[in-house]
Amino acid sequence: MSLVGKISTEIGVHASAEKWFNLFAKQLHHVQNLCDRVHQTKLHQGEDWHHNESIKHWTYVIDGKVTTCHESIESVDQANKTINYKLFGGEIDHQFKVFKLIFQAINKNRGGAIIKWTFEYEKTSEEVDPPYGYVEYFHKCTSDIDAHLLKA
Repeated sequence: MSLVGKISTEIGVHASAEKWFNLFAKQLHHVQNLCDRVHQTKLHQGEDWHHNESIKHWTYVIDGKVTTCHESIESVDQANKTINYKLFGGEIDHQFKVFKLIFQAINKNRGGAIIKWTFEYEKTSEEVDPPYGYVEYFHKCTSDIDAHLLKA
């Protein structure tokens, strides 16, 4: 059994891909006010939330358990509305040697968008389960955020 894996999920939303990408590229600090499962975010290191060298600290609920991690941006592709994140620290380091999150907002032809979340990971051992709790978490957060973006 392989320790390396990749899980992708696509979620249809009503708000435009532009609104979604703008939120994650320029207003990420607002996510804590939009999702029930995000308890707190704070800038851990750096001066700007959206600089590649900045590190953010997140407190959130996965599988009913309060969890923390650090996050940094690895790359931003504005043309493809894609952002690559690295998650580390806290519970993640106990289960994964590598944990990357890729966000992509894709326009639909008839309005709205598809939000694609991709999780690339390397488990610390075969006993560790794939990060299905994160898939469920991001589905719920996507729904919460979409409701907010429709009002904006």
